[in-house]
Amino acid sequence: MAEIKLAAEARTEFGKGAARRIRRDNKIPAVLYGHGGDPVHVTLPGHESMLALRQTNVLLNIDVDGKGQLAVAKDVQRDPVRNTIEHIDLQVVRAGEKITVDISVNIVGESAPGTIHLVEEQTLSVEAEATHLPESVEVSIEGLESGAQIHAEDVALPEGSTLLTDPKAVVVLVTEPRGEAGDDDASAESPAEASSES
Repeated sequence: MAEIKLAAEARTEFGKGAARRIRRDNKIPAVLYGHGGDPVHVTLPGHESMLALRQTNVLLNIDVDGKGQLAVAKDVQRDPVRNTIEHIDLQVVRAGEKITVDISVNIVGESAPGTIHLVEEQTLSVEAEATHLPESVEVSIEGLESGAQIHAEDVALPEGSTLLTDPKAVVVLVTEPRGEAGDDDASAESPAEASSES
């Protein structure tokens, strides 16, 4: 995994007013924490940070006053309307260290004709090396018949990853779509029920 370098500035002002001023300058308030050290409050470049965080589990090299620090984003707070980033919590990591991350489940293939698939787990929790974090995992449903289930333990994880999600958790369920006949019956009964009530 390639590192993405972000030039950060140490932050000495705190509070909502300071955060608003930072965002007006197209920057993002953030905090670096981990490994027993005191949290370090920084300001990150807005545009570059948004581009970097389009990737899942991206490894960041945060440059604060010329000193690089590897980190991953653990919590990203976004404006619910504009979807802009308002604050980032960054976990300090080291090469060789293993950390817990969530990776997205990507479904590939088509189940048997006349069936549909339901994704019960959108992500899987895994432990992986901080400098080689996986972004996603592929789960094939090719040709699976109705009633088939794929559990977390059945999913082939990227090399070096250890599953933390309950191994018996159902990730994907293949089933038959609900028939429309039942809906028609229900709608046909409703006028009779209405008249009987009146």
